[in-house]
Amino acid sequence: MALVECVPNFSEGRRKEVVDAILKAMRESGSVKILDSRSDPDHNRTVVTMVGEPTEVFDAAFAGIKKAAELIDMDQHKGEHPRIGATDVVPFVPISGIDLKGCIELARRLAEKVGRELGIPIYLYEAAASRPDRVDLANIRKGQYEGLKESIRSDPERKPDFGPSALPKAGATVIGARAFLIAYNIYLDTSDVDVAKSIAKSIRQKDGGFPYVKAMGFQTKPYVQVSINLNDFTKTPMHAVFEAVRKEAGRKGVKVIRSEVYGVVPANALFDAAEHYLQLTDGWERSQIIEKRLEELDAQSPTLRSMRMDKFLQTLASGSPTPGGGSAACLSGAMGAALGAMVSRLTLGKKGYESVQSLFEEKARLFDELRSKLTLAIDLDADAYEDVMKAFKLPKENEEERTLRTQRIQNAYKHAAEIPLATVELCRKVIDELLVIGRKCNKNATTDVAVGLQAAYSGMVGAALNVEINLSTIKDEGYKVRLRDRLNGLQTGVKERVEAGIDDIRHGI
Repeated sequence: MALVECVPNFSEGRRKEVVDAILKAMRESGSVKILDSRSDPDHNRTVVTMVGEPTEVFDAAFAGIKKAAELIDMDQHKGEHPRIGATDVVPFVPISGIDLKGCIELARRLAEKVGRELGIPIYLYEAAASRPDRVDLANIRKGQYEGLKESIRSDPERKPDFGPSALPKAGATVIGARAFLIAYNIYLDTSDVDVAKSIAKSIRQKDGGFPYVKAMGFQTKPYVQVSINLNDFTKTPMHAVFEAVRKEAGRKGVKVIRSEVYGVVPANALFDAAEHYLQLTDGWERSQIIEKRLEELDAQSPTLRSMRMDKFLQTLASGSPTPGGGSAACLSGAMGAALGAMVSRLTLGKKGYESVQSLFEEKARLFDELRSKLTLAIDLDADAYEDVMKAFKLPKENEEERTLRTQRIQNAYKHAAEIPLATVELCRKVIDELLVIGRKCNKNATTDVAVGLQAAYSGMVGAALNVEINLSTIKDEGYKVRLRDRLNGLQTGVKERVEAGIDDIRHGI
């Protein structure tokens, strides 16, 4: 799956209701994940970091630009940070499954759509730039909104890549593609902005400082700020820039108060700094970090049950036979058990339910156990199907190989029937326990019991169907009779009991 990061910068950092409306529009555009949103009142700017598939990020970026154009009037905007538009800049950054070229295409498509549909002038920058002088964002922002307002009409060099050669109230927007950037601010214990500007000049690449570093000095309250963009932290690490700022400030009789990361940051950038200051050298490996070790283990043995819900559903919707209906049935049963645990805990400690506290303590533990087993079964069911497929791939060149292959296939089918049968048993247990607590639980949670009953029953029916389809392929008639008898016994009367339980809850609402 391709993943893209997008970091739109909006020219509003003081009116929370405007920022909230922009974020709401972006979230409602689809299933993009907004990782971070930070507003700075001095800069009068909000930086949003979002991640998703290319189409999701594209739609969210367009929704944010459109909403910002409706709510932000650049004629009224004042702030410390350079800007030319309500949505000032929108960079796309490749994360996985897509390269910079793919992000360039994404940027250009968005630029064309915004220019055409919203009538906003668009400039392409960084890797997506149409001209060498537009690679650097500072060149495009020259003169800011106020200067661009006139020059875009009269200067052919200021003609946008897309959209009209006239600024609406929303101004212009810069869209592009780039590598990962760290926005990093360092605050100094002085109100003299010239000190911050001087230090910024000494560290930025264009004035002979660090490569891949851009920096400016700003007046913020109560201290001034050296605002830094690290365009490649692997070439110029954060700690090197921090130390340079601290030493230069010391020479001017000024101290560093604090620093901040604006937006999100790669873990390796912080590991670099930690290793530098702690002097971790010989024998040290980042795999010693427990979270890193756990990530490695997860990568080695990924499981369906550890997936995010949206990823699991996406995988379920794919053309792969696993996960399939069996895993979905396990998930449905697990949701029924989880609701039972929730209702039990909503009853514990509540006034009026003192007499059933010990019962619901027991039921909470029991539902947790059932949920855990059904969750594990999500993978067991998929694994059982994979075992059947592996058996079919065994060689069959001679009689001995054919005999072994047939035996393996039959054993795999039996295992594939037993796993969903265990799911039926677990779902039946969930149903039985939900019916017990339905009449005694917190009355405000009775509908959750009803939903749990329906979910567990759906899981039970789905698992039963998987038992039946696997039994149809098994040649051992005695085995088939035994499993069918168990299956029928588990299902007898359950539908009627579930319907009666739900009706009882409905009438009590």
